Amino acid sequence: MRSVLILLVSLSAISLNPQKMNESKEYSRALFASGCYWGTEFYMQQAEGVIETSVGYAGGHVKNPSYREVCTGTTGHAETVEVVYDPELTDYETLCKLFFETHDPTQVDRQGPDIGTQYRSAIFYLNDEQKKIAEKLKSILEDKGLEIATEITGGATFYREQEEYHHDYYQKKGGTPYCHAYKKRF
Repeated sequence: MRSVLILLVSLSAISLNPQKMNESKEYSRALFASGCYWGTEFYMQQAEGVIETSVGYAGGHVKNPSYREVCTGTTGHAETVEVVYDPELTDYETLCKLFFETHDPTQVDRQGPDIGTQYRSAIFYLNDEQKKIAEKLKSILEDKGLEIATEITGGATFYREQEEYHHDYYQKKGGTPYCHAYKKRF
């Protein structure tokens, strides 16, 4: 019961869209960093079973960093997307595969023209099951000959970006991501 309460508290703290939420359901979370969070969010929002996304930062040492601070590359954070999904409609493995297929996981500290540690490829797992799945998928890609640069790290805190301009960027502006593209890998 305590884990359900913690989940509900953490979900309410990220200002989820109440129209998309069903209070009687239990949702799951995932944290993915794959370059500019606008492109990552774009693909995750289109995935079946995704209830809500938020852009922000994880993996650094500064509490509540601002966009400007993260852009300096000195906070240790990566631009990250928090994905809230309905486990009755999709699962973590499906979303993790989408993560690996919508960016180049072989690039180190960059994605396309965006360069810096804040654009690194990382999975911030939230439990042992997520860690196991992420490591399995990374291993599959490495067995195919890819040199995967994706970090798989636990214990990261997600900080939601406070500037609304960065949320739902491609929904508001139109267009498609400039440094993310789908490529079948599994």
